[in-house]
Amino acid sequence: MPFRLPESLRFLLPRRFRTETPRVAVVRLSGVIGAVSPIRPGLSIGSVAPSLERAFAMPRLAAVALIVNSPGGSPVQSHLIFKRIRALAEEKELKVFAFVEDAAASGGYMIACAADEIVADPASIVGSIGVVSAGFGFDRLIERIGIERRVHTQGEAKAMLDPFRPENPEDVARLKELQADVQDLFTGLVRARRPGLDAGQNLFTGAVWTGRKAVALGLADSVGDLRGTLRERYGEKVELHVVPETRGSLLARLLRRSTPGQTLADLPDATLAAAEARAAWARFGL
Repeated sequence: MPFRLPESLRFLLPRRFRTETPRVAVVRLSGVIGAVSPIRPGLSIGSVAPSLERAFAMPRLAAVALIVNSPGGSPVQSHLIFKRIRALAEEKELKVFAFVEDAAASGGYMIACAADEIVADPASIVGSIGVVSAGFGFDRLIERIGIERRVHTQGEAKAMLDPFRPENPEDVARLKELQADVQDLFTGLVRARRPGLDAGQNLFTGAVWTGRKAVALGLADSVGDLRGTLRERYGEKVELHVVPETRGSLLARLLRRSTPGQTLADLPDATLAAAEARAAWARFGL
């Protein structure tokens, strides 16, 4: 087996002996965006930031590739991940590819828009540029079985859209206002990142398209896969370095994050505020 000089010592070689094989860091972004459950965490800025930082910090990079496979989720986490990718790309002056597998829908598409080039499988699902809020109403059920709902608040909108009370038209109007604000941010981001969109079609209805149709509409740049596309761009010998995911199992995350004797009251205010925010957005997402 031929001897290979460690990467950290290659600078000692004369330039003519340094083989500059192109390398691309690969980061997989797969799953629902936001807090899914304690056992099965979703994508969030906290879970993906370490992988992104390691990817962009690799030496001799030609580009960074994102494998996106997400149906969407939290608008906040989608936007935070998008901004972190763009910040790192501009700081390191690196091109970013997004490769869509099964789906880059809604928040997943927002993340894909952080790339300079989007490559989709012909049969993948792309788009769903919209905002949705869903829930159930149980007020008639609890009335039928003789349960009385008691809610006491300071602030008339504090219990907005309570599923155990009749739907209030004012609450619905307020929700629509919030959705419109988030949708405006989403569509503005897409327009800024995808200047080649088909102006003759309204692409912001929440509809989805196949990868092949997405290319025709300007939502993606080409159809293909990661290995084939990067070999075509950087040669057959391009090195693909996959960055491991950091989410891990529930046990691994508990051992990594917990402190002996720590209780909820010991957590910083920022952590508690984040937990409250996640709960408030539980029924509201991309």
